[in-house]
Amino acid sequence: MKLFHRILGEGQPLLILHGLFGHSDNWQTHAKKLAEYYQVVLIDQRNHGHSDWSDEFSYDLLAEDLHELISDLGLQKIILLGHSMGGKTAMRYAQLHPELLEKLIVVDMGVKAYPPHHTEILEGLSKVDLTIVKSRSEVEAILLPYVPVDGTRQFLMKNLYWKDKTQLAWRMNVPVLEREMDAILAAIPTDEVLIQTLFIRGELSNYIRDEDIPDLEDQFPDSDVITVPNAGHWVHAEAPEAFVNAVLEFCLR
Repeated sequence: MKLFHRILGEGQPLLILHGLFGHSDNWQTHAKKLAEYYQVVLIDQRNHGHSDWSDEFSYDLLAEDLHELISDLGLQKIILLGHSMGGKTAMRYAQLHPELLEKLIVVDMGVKAYPPHHTEILEGLSKVDLTIVKSRSEVEAILLPYVPVDGTRQFLMKNLYWKDKTQLAWRMNVPVLEREMDAILAAIPTDEVLIQTLFIRGELSNYIRDEDIPDLEDQFPDSDVITVPNAGHWVHAEAPEAFVNAVLEFCLR
């Protein structure tokens, strides 16, 4: 699948993969800063953003989508950064095509399977009938009981756009993402990756627990894990300066 992407800056390629329910626009601010040092490629994964929708989902497919883009752009010596679901795509890509990567950055995501934990978000999204609602405020009112945290709700709302003058639509394929949630939350294969890797976790997040670190080190033996204080799962949004500093310190060394 041909993925929608944006390119900022020049130099060594640094590719960024968003997480579940996200899209490349979420990373624009960070990309502008990182583009002072690298050629930053912001990517929409399938069923998200401006990329095409598909009834199929697997991390192998997402990795091959990425490989098609990398081949089309003729990129080598890549720094690959992925957050959450994008982190699993990045890890799987590193397992399948290590020869093209120089460094790997995984943001608040482990190698393990995760239990279902998006139930309320998916229930709220299922209650939004975009054939009926006529405004963004109506959508937000429907989501509010299911997604009470304002930041999470606004993050989801960024996927709304006007398909025409009277019709709102999602930039994410909600039915497929809901159906494939088990695959999204599944563990990646156990192949060893020898690429230099940085895991960045939020202090307030439970996605990478202390007891998970030995498994990360087994699969990624040349890896470090750093913890960003006072940040949750959306580390890059909640502690942007500390996040960018950590990325640049790792990339430039």
